[in-house]
Amino acid sequence: MSSSSPKSSNSRMHNYEELNVIGTGAYGIVYRARDRTGKIVALKKVRVTLTEDGVPMSTLREISLLKQLNASKHPNVIDLLEVCSIRECEGQLVVFLVFEHLEQDLSDLIVSLPKSGMSPTTIQRLSIELLTGVDFLHSHRIVHRDLKPQNLLISSQGHLKIADFGLAKTYDFEMKLTSVVVTLWYRAPEVLLQQPYNSLVDIWSAGCIIAEMFSRKALFPGASEGNQLDKIFELTGLPSQQNWPKNIPLCRESFRNRPRREPRDLCHQLCSNSNDLLNRMLDFDHRNRPSALECLTHDYFVQEPLL
Repeated sequence: MSSSSPKSSNSRMHNYEELNVIGTGAYGIVYRARDRTGKIVALKKVRVTLTEDGVPMSTLREISLLKQLNASKHPNVIDLLEVCSIRECEGQLVVFLVFEHLEQDLSDLIVSLPKSGMSPTTIQRLSIELLTGVDFLHSHRIVHRDLKPQNLLISSQGHLKIADFGLAKTYDFEMKLTSVVVTLWYRAPEVLLQQPYNSLVDIWSAGCIIAEMFSRKALFPGASEGNQLDKIFELTGLPSQQNWPKNIPLCRESFRNRPRREPRDLCHQLCSNSNDLLNRMLDFDHRNRPSALECLTHDYFVQEPLL
């Protein structure tokens, strides 16, 4: 694959008819589309700024990595069917990522539940599938950075698949903050506090999502970045002066002094083991959070077998 363009054909885009917009995010617009056989697909449109040498090597590497990931056909990651591109004027390339389309996402599923909510067995199984998919992405050096119920698709068989990870970010040990990372309610505190971060931002987001499956409502529904931090501190407690990041616009004194609490103080439906798991996943200090693989060995999954 050369640096001038992705290995694709402009003419292939004529194989797809855009039907309607089904989502917008930090990394592009997603359309519901139909291919020439009548099959419904999800078409993600991403604009890439060209350099003097053509397509940036970082973009080529990430497209290549997505294709390699797709060869694994992981059951908890959405299938990438094709990559197409169209060169535009004004130094931009439009990359189209064609994914399988699933009608329902986890947010839809939660909203559709009866008052009794999701069964403990279903929560446990979907949590396993979420963490298994996250572990797969992290093992290939991809951090999703925007995990939320709307990006977790549910198949007709009821299985979870992670979506919208295309061109998310291949990561180094610690990444610099970007202005568009993770929907506010699922955003890790180190991102809100403008600190370097790594793949463990996805563990924080996954913890928020698991809690939401139990309670049917967002754990930290902040209205702004400051309010989001304040809601997080309801659980983690206000960090000490020593642990407060230096040289950031936010002042520690702007927040109420709170003690650390347990996740089940905010999400009463949690059992003892799920409370302990979320206590670890939602640790304010990302260095203390377990990896996705470590989460999967927790007693919540190991000592409480699926029925």
